[in-house]
Amino acid sequence: MIDIDKWTEIYNTVKKHKLRTALTAFGVFWGIFMLVVLLGAGKGLENGITSEFNIAKNAVFIWTQRTSVPYMGLKAGRFIQMTNDDVDAIRANIPEVAVIAPSNQLRGDFSVNYGTKSAAFTVDGETPDLLHVKPIKIKAGRFLNEKDTKERRKVAIVGPRTLELLFKDEDPIGKYIRIKGSYFLVVGSFEPVGKGEDIVEDSKIIYIPNTTLQQTFNQPNQVGFMALTPKPGVPAAVIEEKVKALLMKRHNVAPEDLKAFGSANIEKEYQDVQGLFLGIAGFSWLVSIGTIFAGIIGVGNIMLIVVKERTKEIGVRKALGATPWSIISLIIQESVVITGLAGYIGLLGGTGLIATIEYFMKKYDVQAGFFGAPEVNLSIAVAATVLLVLTGALAGLIPATKAARVNPVVALRDE
Repeated sequence: MIDIDKWTEIYNTVKKHKLRTALTAFGVFWGIFMLVVLLGAGKGLENGITSEFNIAKNAVFIWTQRTSVPYMGLKAGRFIQMTNDDVDAIRANIPEVAVIAPSNQLRGDFSVNYGTKSAAFTVDGETPDLLHVKPIKIKAGRFLNEKDTKERRKVAIVGPRTLELLFKDEDPIGKYIRIKGSYFLVVGSFEPVGKGEDIVEDSKIIYIPNTTLQQTFNQPNQVGFMALTPKPGVPAAVIEEKVKALLMKRHNVAPEDLKAFGSANIEKEYQDVQGLFLGIAGFSWLVSIGTIFAGIIGVGNIMLIVVKERTKEIGVRKALGATPWSIISLIIQESVVITGLAGYIGLLGGTGLIATIEYFMKKYDVQAGFFGAPEVNLSIAVAATVLLVLTGALAGLIPATKAARVNPVVALRDE
């Protein structure tokens, strides 16, 4: 049942010391407000940076460079050329690999033509497995398929820049473009996924089957680089190490030659970024809890003053038979009300601010570099609410214990 007398006493105490209560409650309010805002901003930063990862977060890229160590009678400075046979060997000998997407890029200076229009683009030879490594939004038509690869079909998938410069408002599907004198049928168009400079570069790409590029443009049995992803539960570092070791063995490269093959482990980079976000979140909690703790001390001091001012009243209560728990519960309840109310207002204020920023950023598609739309995590809001209750009880515990120990005789003598 609700004890009206207790709530009336709490109201009268707060009303009597308005300024003191307001200033102390502000510390709790500001701590919770800053916690929500800082964590929301940290989430916005995380959203912005992770959106830059427009490739699979466990992908590994491997390419060749020049050897730096002589080995088995072969001189240093030798360039390594990966081949289709290397791709087959990886599939046969490294079961941890889930996807392998060999790729080439058309070399030399050339233009792509459609009718009387021409422009320079990047032409990549790919396989259907590229979609498992790099998300691509198909705008019209389709992407490459296995038949395209197997039959070395002269088909192409064009990006936004090609549409803009060659086709304007014309539907590209079913039209032929000329690449270095060879005609390719456009079977699809795409939009790159992500943002930043990578989007600009990806929009200039024309995708054709890798086998077609190898045969048509005199790059037979050549692989420029490989994109791989591991099977579920397998760290990307495992396949990175095993694939490079296999390639070194196949191409007679010294095991200690670290320059012959270059690689990029996206999973490691992503984990490093996640570690940064964890540090930001930890710093946010540290700052906010420090502010909240200062507010707790203020609330505790208020309650000590309240106990001091009401010593005679507490003595009368005890003389009339009030139990220690009734005294303790009154003080703790008053402390919880102050901290809980101040903190809840801070929670609403912080959540409202983050939600407003998120709404306008999404509505107007605001691009703020590495900062994306901030978010408020529901679990954080719940944790903050629980924290309020605990801190409120803690702030009143010491004053409440002191009040419960008041000697009625001494209290009644107190002037």
